[in-house]
Amino acid sequence: MNSKPATATRPTRPKPGERRLQILQTLAAMLQEPGTDRVTTAALAARLQVSEAALYRHFASKAQMFEGLIDFIESTVFGLINQITTQHADGVRQMSNICHMLLGFAEKNPGMSRVLVGDAIVVEDDRLQDRINQLVDRLETTLRQCVRDAISQGRIPSDADVNARASLLLACVQGKWLRFVKGGFKHAPTQGFEAQFPLLIA
Repeated sequence: MNSKPATATRPTRPKPGERRLQILQTLAAMLQEPGTDRVTTAALAARLQVSEAALYRHFASKAQMFEGLIDFIESTVFGLINQITTQHADGVRQMSNICHMLLGFAEKNPGMSRVLVGDAIVVEDDRLQDRINQLVDRLETTLRQCVRDAISQGRIPSDADVNARASLLLACVQGKWLRFVKGGFKHAPTQGFEAQFPLLIA
């Protein structure tokens, strides 16, 4: 029996959406590498083994790549917040779980923690910091609602300052994010939070 010659198979190219995701994943991975102050498009393209022009077929600019990371952070974080507030009616439990989730997210995603504290975008387009500021404002608004719920449930004194409580919780989270980034990812953001939380709402 004559066998047909084997035909060479060409490597399959990633679909446009898959390539975009691959670019964002690689950017996030590079941001968490020691000594990486700034990721250039040239370095990103080299890591992906493509040309810089290939990157710009998927993103109009590097700022748009960072916006993609911020979109991922927002959708992930607020999706988890929605789960927490749906599963737990207790305002204090909501505050604790939300803060712990925010700390855990940074811990699991060191590269994205640099975006959250502005470290990775300091020399990029100003609109990126505006996006992060808006994200932080939304987080504080969410925590204020949790404080109000805790007051209405009698879990926190009725004369508690809602804004001050929410601001303090968020300041703690942001401080732990910053220490994590500036300390070279050595200080886990979640470390010690369980013992610190009761002091924050006392």
